[in-house]
Amino acid sequence: MSGPDLPEPVARWFAARDWQPRRHQLQMLERARAGRSALLIAATGAGKTLAGFLPTICELAEKSAEGLHTLYISPLKALGVDVQRNLLGPMEEMGLPIRVETRSGDTPSDRKARQRVRPPQILLTTPESLSLLLSYPDSFTLFAGLKAVVIDEIHAFARDKRGDLLSLSLARLQAIAPALRRVGLSATVSDPDAYRHWLAPDADEQLVDLVIGDPGAEPNLSIMIPEGRVPWSGHSGRYAAKQVMEEIERHKTTLVFCNTRSLCELIFQDLWKVNDKALPIGVHHGSLALEARRKVEAAMADGRLRALVCTSSLDLGIDWGNVELVIQMGAPKGSSRLLQRIGRANHRLDEPSEGEIVPGNRFEYLEARAALDAIDAGELDPEIFRPGTLDTLAQHILACACAAPFEETKLLAELRSAAPYAGLTEEVYHQVINYIATGGYALKAYDKFRRLTPDGPGRWRITQPAVAQQHRMNAGIIVDNPMMDIRFKNGRMLGRVEEGFASTLTVGDHIFFAGLSLEVERFKDSDILVRASAKEARLVTYGGQRMSMTTHLADRVRAFLASPDEWHRFPDDVREWLEVQQRRSKLPQPDELLVETFPFEKRHYMVMYSFEGWNAHQSLGMLITKRMEKAGLKPLGFVANDYAIAVYGLEPIDDPAPLLSPDILEAEFVEWVEQSMLLKRAFREVAVIGGLVERQHPGKRKTGKQVSFSTDLIYDVLRKYEPEHLLMKAAWDDARARMTELGRLARLVERAADQMVHVPAPRVTPMAVPLMVIVGREALPSGGAAEDSLLIEAEALAEEAMRLD
Repeated sequence: MSGPDLPEPVARWFAARDWQPRRHQLQMLERARAGRSALLIAATGAGKTLAGFLPTICELAEKSAEGLHTLYISPLKALGVDVQRNLLGPMEEMGLPIRVETRSGDTPSDRKARQRVRPPQILLTTPESLSLLLSYPDSFTLFAGLKAVVIDEIHAFARDKRGDLLSLSLARLQAIAPALRRVGLSATVSDPDAYRHWLAPDADEQLVDLVIGDPGAEPNLSIMIPEGRVPWSGHSGRYAAKQVMEEIERHKTTLVFCNTRSLCELIFQDLWKVNDKALPIGVHHGSLALEARRKVEAAMADGRLRALVCTSSLDLGIDWGNVELVIQMGAPKGSSRLLQRIGRANHRLDEPSEGEIVPGNRFEYLEARAALDAIDAGELDPEIFRPGTLDTLAQHILACACAAPFEETKLLAELRSAAPYAGLTEEVYHQVINYIATGGYALKAYDKFRRLTPDGPGRWRITQPAVAQQHRMNAGIIVDNPMMDIRFKNGRMLGRVEEGFASTLTVGDHIFFAGLSLEVERFKDSDILVRASAKEARLVTYGGQRMSMTTHLADRVRAFLASPDEWHRFPDDVREWLEVQQRRSKLPQPDELLVETFPFEKRHYMVMYSFEGWNAHQSLGMLITKRMEKAGLKPLGFVANDYAIAVYGLEPIDDPAPLLSPDILEAEFVEWVEQSMLLKRAFREVAVIGGLVERQHPGKRKTGKQVSFSTDLIYDVLRKYEPEHLLMKAAWDDARARMTELGRLARLVERAADQMVHVPAPRVTPMAVPLMVIVGREALPSGGAAEDSLLIEAEALAEEAMRLD
């Protein structure tokens, strides 16, 4: 293949393996030699990482140089470790004396200090660790010679707060090293131009060239339907444990993806029970101890495990070429996410990835089919970029001040060169500086909130050196719920659970965690001391949001309901379910909102099939039950899933329209968010990110309860005396966008106003069954007898719903 010449050691390395560099790898080298930034979109297994690093390797092979040459940024610490392993081998074989090191929160402090004095040529790090490096006065010399920043899996964080922080850090790096090249890598991006815009200095996408890799082999995807039947209820695919185990036995190595940490532990236990051949299988999720995760990752890399049950903690890029099959338990929630997970199989461009989805219920079957169709059509999840958040901006401005005093006008120009902050107004900028300098009007009497002070006209510096120390101890974007450590008596840590869950435990309780049944022996400070047990146990549960089905998958599911000519592709029981629904009630057109009302067991139900995702449905359930109360309909509660919401009470709902009028998203929405824990939770997060409340002090770390107590006190003060405070605005933005998914809520309410179709039914309908089964059962522990009774109840309900008389 003709293209740019490779330095002799690099060309020799390719020739020794009888390999040729791929077209896109050589194009990335050409772009770099022309001094251009680039975004590479290439399939998993196409050698993206090598394409990102090839210019650096070639440059250092041609002219060895000390000092930091290339920064590699990834969303996962584990990915940095994996890339380091995959880079060091080839560079040793090429005989190149290039030092490659990682830096994250887990890096020992002596190595961190040494890296600032004598940095490696290539440093692999995360957005948070880069931001901390930029807070030191020596950052100006450390990064002065920086030639390139390579951002891996750019889709995984460009659109969230970590992306805001990284974009601001890139702007600072460009100010220090103006000739810096920016490189983005991804396999799954639906709108490359939007990412070029995000990646480019001054948001000028013309400054970033797009390089597209050759397409890989089409994935080989299917839906697993044991015994030809899809269950009425459930959301995990647990019923298929035996068949999943058979697939594990048939394949060399299998990844089993679950959508939550709880489900991950549960599926592991289910598989272990049917693991008659005692094959080595493991479990991996973000709450397990670092040591446990590294152990499992190493076992996978060495081919010592036959299967690994995991969560999104392994969605990204870890290169295990020996994975033959990926199984997704439950619905995938998005085509890009599914493709990303399926791409973990084979990790080779010329071989098809093999993947199977195990739907948990009949709606999930439709969602799985929609995801496969979307992938066939090359349709990825829509990507929405939003303006940068103010709490992240405050954290970054303080980091800049910790490095050196700054001039207001100069820093504003630098901040605006970061795409998420291109529209930052002077007014908001001064509000953020004022907040860092005083804490805001209601808090300015307290010295602890004064972190900036004037340093001459239009200049600012930190008030005292301790501010920099506190910033470095507390900076970061990921704010976990308050956690407690789970340990054996000998001190070995297994992982962490949320304080809220821990408060439900007593000595003698049994929990499933880290693939084990554990008995709680005692509580000590922030530790839960346990011992291994053989008894049945309950699952650890975690708060936070669920992944909602993406809007384009929801649109495809709606289209299925309105297209009987597609149903021949579905299993018999799914087809019959839809046919009886059509005869007994109605199937909505894609632009309609179907609302059914019916009596059941002395209660009156209203079910809305809106397909706007669990988070939006949860919000709407709260709002509708409040309206029902005011209307005298005596609501008892509601249940929701990704597809529909069921509200029930003691009085019949003859006319659903007033319950869904558009004004529900005005005063009532505001009142509900303010009175619920939502806004407090959002405020806690922005207060930590914005540096108002500290998690750590020298020598001690605040407990989660102490952090919550501090933020709750400040929240109450601000709500009363300064409701327009910068962080209250930031909390509201988070509550609207992330926690309530207001955009999808508005879409739902709009459809209700224009296209609501109300069907009063004499009894429960077929489409209502998956929701009706969980009424009153939401808080039951998963597993054992509870699961069996749900299945029995589902069958009885289904029999009544499917009757045609």
